[in-house]
Amino acid sequence: MEPAPRPKLDFPDQHEGTVQPRLWIFLGLLALVIAYLIAFALKNNKEAEVDFVFWTASTSRVWVILVSLGIGLLGGVLLSQLYRHRQRRRSGGSE
Repeated sequence: MEPAPRPKLDFPDQHEGTVQPRLWIFLGLLALVIAYLIAFALKNNKEAEVDFVFWTASTSRVWVILVSLGIGLLGGVLLSQLYRHRQRRRSGGSE
């Protein structure tokens, strides 16, 4: 007895043109972001001294920039949450 023939998979034509270009655009943008991050790290690899009140630390400029960015983002998020909490309290917690 012969095995049953496999059904032919027929995909609509509309998917053939949309799936691959988006994938290639995403991969291209991802490659550009990675290349930018590598260039950023290589360009800012020199030592930088950070003077605190009681001591001095020496580290790479990349770390100074990234830690400053992280502290700024964290501070912004915390301040916006505090503002939102106070607004909710003033309006009687209607949100």
